[in-house]
Amino acid sequence: MALSRDEADKLKKAPALDGVLPAILERWSPRSFDSRPVSEELLKKVFEAARWAPSSANEQPWRFLLGRLGDGTYAKIFEALVEGNKAWAKTAPVLILGAAKALFSRDNSSNLYAAHDLGAASAYLVLQAQALGLKAHQMAGFDQQAARRLFGIPDEYLMGSAIALGYQGEPEALGDEKRIAMETSARTRKALGEIVFSEWGKAGI
Repeated sequence: MALSRDEADKLKKAPALDGVLPAILERWSPRSFDSRPVSEELLKKVFEAARWAPSSANEQPWRFLLGRLGDGTYAKIFEALVEGNKAWAKTAPVLILGAAKALFSRDNSSNLYAAHDLGAASAYLVLQAQALGLKAHQMAGFDQQAARRLFGIPDEYLMGSAIALGYQGEPEALGDEKRIAMETSARTRKALGEIVFSEWGKAGI
């Protein structure tokens, strides 16, 4: 029998580390979502968090398309998802699609950090969601050209990720053994020495 929602959530949490924000340690990316709606008040809070992310020259290049289950924006984002993501994302009450303007507004020169800045805003968004009792799952698995066509996204915008957002559902609701196994297995991360260097390839911490 699969773990319950609460058991899976407990298993997925990173080990407690004094001084690290709880939302960071507790954030993970479920595939099982409860379809109950997310309030306008909570949505405003997650996007306020994204709004205050840092960006190169304070360009704030990020743009987010917000779809709520049952509306046209949701249907378009969902249509652009790959089949594997459609199989589970269909119950998420909110779908979001991120894009970033790759030209600076001041002079139309290339903004080489637009994608980085969109990533920072998206990270703020999902961490704020976690702090509010929500879950988010960022997806690379969508057809970027289809999304551009469906929404008329200009060429100067880079595509980011699609994000499913809502309340965590029961793992068994996924109905697929492989997805249930991913939902109920512990997370792993590389050691700090593998990602923090003093010289290239030499552990710095």
